[in-house]
Amino acid sequence: MMTELFHRVARPAILAVSRSDGLRRTAERLPVTRQVVHRFVPGESVADAMNSVEQLRYSGRLVSIDYLGEDVTDVDTANVTVDAYTTLLDALATRSEAAGTVRPLEVSLKLSALGQALPRDGEKIALENAHAICERAQRAGVWVTVDAEDHTTTDATLSIVRELRADFDWLGTVLQSYLKRTHADCEEFAASGARIRLCKGAYEEPASVAYRDGDDVTDSYLRCLRVLMAGTGYPMVASHDPEIIAAVPAMARENGRAVDDFEYQMLYGIRDGEQLRLAEDGNRVRVYVPFGTQWYGYFVRRLAERPANLTFFLRALAERRH
Repeated sequence: MMTELFHRVARPAILAVSRSDGLRRTAERLPVTRQVVHRFVPGESVADAMNSVEQLRYSGRLVSIDYLGEDVTDVDTANVTVDAYTTLLDALATRSEAAGTVRPLEVSLKLSALGQALPRDGEKIALENAHAICERAQRAGVWVTVDAEDHTTTDATLSIVRELRADFDWLGTVLQSYLKRTHADCEEFAASGARIRLCKGAYEEPASVAYRDGDDVTDSYLRCLRVLMAGTGYPMVASHDPEIIAAVPAMARENGRAVDDFEYQMLYGIRDGEQLRLAEDGNRVRVYVPFGTQWYGYFVRRLAERPANLTFFLRALAERRH
């Protein structure tokens, strides 16, 4: 009952807060908020990200790093994002490891941070910027996965992904199970052998395009995951949901997939014990590590995902105020 209430009432309200520039500016000025944010965002610099990489790799986990930023409105800021990824990839190149067909290190990109939403030639600029990052990543021995954003960007994002995969067939992308279109998208990309990170979805979407009930989103996730497991690509199970995680081993066996033929993915700071358990059992587990100064939108969406995340934040905030 409480979970249902959270998803019906609290989640939409929290996601509305994520779009408020005024609240963002206030939150970014409060030291107490920034301290609690470190549970989910380990730092603001490349050095902070590399420290997290070292700790996670030592524990046997794989890593995906995201330089935080989205909805860029000018070319200069998009160029700053490209420069940040270039610096990050140069640092990752020194830690790159030979590991068969799976690369332990990955970066995640939001196309809106690369200029996709610019009023003039936004998609062209984003494609060129993403291509440059992929070229640098290929030299560094690092994977790239293109993140999903709200449903209005999906067609443009997948179009760019298709173009990039013509030159970089190892490129991955994210599909969100709460979108009603995603089952068909999974069929397309599973047939093409793509790496797909399947997640539930973190944006507030209308009922016309998305499932809004939590059980419906989970059911859609499992249907989509069956398609990916039956395909020729590399499924990346991005979920903290115990029901989904429990369903994976049988689904993999049914499709003849060994533990090397897919991976679990979880967010930095969430269910760390479960991440370690899965890794110690011999599974591939990749941790999504965000860094940078533009943490507000990402952080608030994490609070909207699970009641436990919101509870942690409120408890920690109360403790630090006393």
